[in-house]
Amino acid sequence: MERTRRDFLGLVATAAGIGLVAEHVDASVKSDPSQGLGVLVDTVVCIGCRKCEQACDREHDLANLPAESYNDKSVFTTQRRPDNESYTVINQFASTESPDKTYTIKVQCMHCLEPACVSACIVGALSKDPSGAVVYDAWKCIGCRYCMVACPFQIPSYEYHDPFTPMVRKCTFCYERISVQGRNPACVASCPNEALTFGKRRDLIDVAHARIRQHPEKYVDHVYGEHEVGGTSWMYLSPLPFENVPLPALGDTAIPPMTERIQHNIFKSFIPPIALYGLLGLIMYTMKREREYEKDGKPEDEREKIV
Repeated sequence: MERTRRDFLGLVATAAGIGLVAEHVDASVKSDPSQGLGVLVDTVVCIGCRKCEQACDREHDLANLPAESYNDKSVFTTQRRPDNESYTVINQFASTESPDKTYTIKVQCMHCLEPACVSACIVGALSKDPSGAVVYDAWKCIGCRYCMVACPFQIPSYEYHDPFTPMVRKCTFCYERISVQGRNPACVASCPNEALTFGKRRDLIDVAHARIRQHPEKYVDHVYGEHEVGGTSWMYLSPLPFENVPLPALGDTAIPPMTERIQHNIFKSFIPPIALYGLLGLIMYTMKREREYEKDGKPEDEREKIV
């Protein structure tokens, strides 16, 4: 079996991460992420034009689709999720009582205030930036995909088609565009109906509740993302109870504090060093046997028996 240098480094880094995971909590998450930036998505105003999809794809050199393909509304017949070729998608939803009345909703990484993906990453490839974005460092990533398992919104995707340098992919919150160029996220800038409002998260919460007070006939009294899993940078207004909206029903408790408590219990009392050395020994043994197979098709112990 051929084993690449990336595979070996990944195994070693995973082993080292076993001893560090209990201590790895990104410092920026420990600050006050609620003071960062965010986006308010108003599903009452959204018209499902898919301009945000097109702008996102162009900004990040993703799906090379002709402009007219984004006019295709037949994609709304199924619930889609973001993947490595589309960081954001538009889905359709309707009331169970009035199925003829439909609404559309933009779906992307929620950029949680206390991200489960950041907590799960054993090498620090994901971090919560003070701006609000959950950013990804591909150079650090070992491809363990723990972030995909940890995310309560099932957002991160993986480039399975790339055998050499696969990366985890998700919405970047247009981090470079915001922090370096001082511009709005591409999806926000492209929205023709102002269904997306970009700004300070705390200000967006005030805006959201003001809209609910002013138009109680249009909105349910719930700002999704204000409290879910400890709060998210992307938040939603809806004309229907959120049980009818294609977003997961989640509690208010952030996930990392719960998982980190478990990690601390597992990795205390010298268990990390023992696991580390044991796994390193297994890696060395496995690679030794593979070299022996490559040499003459038989491991050393089996050759001695034949002689």
